[in-house]
Amino acid sequence: MESMSSFLHLAFITFITLFPAVNPVGTSFMIDPLLSGLTKKQRLIAARKISFYSLAICMVSVILGSWVLKLFGLSLPIVQIAGGIIIFHMGWNLLIAKNETNKGPETFTQPEDKYKEVENILFYPISFPMLSGAGTISVLLTLSASSANQNWQQYLFNTGSLIVGIIMMVILIYICLINTLFLFKRIGSRGQQVVNRISAFLVMCVGLQILWEGIKHLINLQ
Repeated sequence: MESMSSFLHLAFITFITLFPAVNPVGTSFMIDPLLSGLTKKQRLIAARKISFYSLAICMVSVILGSWVLKLFGLSLPIVQIAGGIIIFHMGWNLLIAKNETNKGPETFTQPEDKYKEVENILFYPISFPMLSGAGTISVLLTLSASSANQNWQQYLFNTGSLIVGIIMMVILIYICLINTLFLFKRIGSRGQQVVNRISAFLVMCVGLQILWEGIKHLINLQ
């Protein structure tokens, strides 16, 4: 009974620690403009894939994260800088797209073509680094290091608890992603335009924040 309580406690700590790094609620609103034009069924498929990719990234971070970074000679600040630049560029493109006006004959994109276009960005940069970026990886590496134990049974116990916490977070990510669609239906097209514009601006701010954190950490290492 005591071991189960310890297991659940560590899982809960993992979930709480990941929440500010992942920010599933706020990030879902920022991701929504990237999924515009998809049908309801396609959005559900996209949400499942994003959740799966996020789960895979977190699992790899817990099990192999530090080893992979050492293998390629990479540091978290470098990952933060690269991810921040990509996210900022994506947010800027969203803002530019909102301000464009049609000067020629209007063309329509088939839902299948739109999904193929969106599918190319489901892993990068949506799942990584927007949802599971350098901040999430650093949190998981820290939790994994603090839970390490020379006793294999205790190590598997701690790792299993971390994985449960990660699964809880991924479930919340999926719930947030599929519910933004219903929320936008309630606020109407005008409200959706406002939220999309704000979301695009926030995407740029998130990119700058990640970039700045990477620069600060890189300076502190020198």
